[in-house]
Amino acid sequence: MPHAHDHHGHGHHDHEHHHHHHAPASFDRAFAIGVGLNVAFVLAEFLFGLRAHSLALVSDAGHNLSDVLGLSLAWAGSVLARRGPTPRRTYGMRRFSILAALGNAGFLLIAVGAITVEAFGRLYHPEPVASGIVMIVAAVGILVNTGTALAFMRGRHHDLNVRGAWLHMLGDAAASAGVVVTGLLIGVTGWLWLDPVVSLLLVALILWSTWGLARDSFDLALDAVPPGIDPGAVSELLRELDGVVEVHDLHIWGMSTTDVALTAHLVRPCGGGEDAVLADATRKLRARFGIAHATIQLERGLAVHPCELAAPDRV
Repeated sequence: MPHAHDHHGHGHHDHEHHHHHHAPASFDRAFAIGVGLNVAFVLAEFLFGLRAHSLALVSDAGHNLSDVLGLSLAWAGSVLARRGPTPRRTYGMRRFSILAALGNAGFLLIAVGAITVEAFGRLYHPEPVASGIVMIVAAVGILVNTGTALAFMRGRHHDLNVRGAWLHMLGDAAASAGVVVTGLLIGVTGWLWLDPVVSLLLVALILWSTWGLARDSFDLALDAVPPGIDPGAVSELLRELDGVVEVHDLHIWGMSTTDVALTAHLVRPCGGGEDAVLADATRKLRARFGIAHATIQLERGLAVHPCELAAPDRV
């Protein structure tokens, strides 16, 4: 048979999808707790900020509100990514997790811009800070954000969406710690310029951690090869399969922040044993690269029926 497509046996397919979606599924509770705690903290921070006449706390409440929106978006991405396929959405809604990660990065960058503008304004026009209340509220913020970050910690290497939530909370915990230290120093020294300077340092920290998330999620949205997978190594693995002499039209992309798909054409002049080659290919791709959804086309490489997609620049 000159053309064969691998769509996995149902048993392997279902098992693998269950395995791949298990990690995101277990973060629903973490997202629920994180969103609940942070909504309560934003309200408390805003009210205490008004009471203490502290623009710093009110501004931080706005910053944390953007994180609540980001967390909610990441949670929605995690839930929708587990929805089953339909005749129209044949991959389900997994890709929403990529959009959520991208939106999360966007929220962070907007928050960074707002803090920067505020910090420069305060450098030129320092304002008195009620350091006592600021320190107490910020200390609560450290506990809330660190606790939420720990809930996402184990999933940060496997899911870009969870990594976005983890970075959010870690950045907020660091920001709250900076606010506590700043409040203490201002209370002791009276140096009002410390507030905006520390804010700018925190901006640099958030920007540094966000840039990688923004780049990776943007690449995934453009169907780039997911980070950690070497296309050359994948091509080499396929070329080493029994009877394969050439690999072309190779595409590797993320269906979600956790699932990776592949399509490829393999030129195999000899006939027979196609099913064994396909089974070997899918097993090795899954084991070595975590590519769970592979669709492979086998070709004899006959000059009478040349493949239109064999040229390297054809898509």
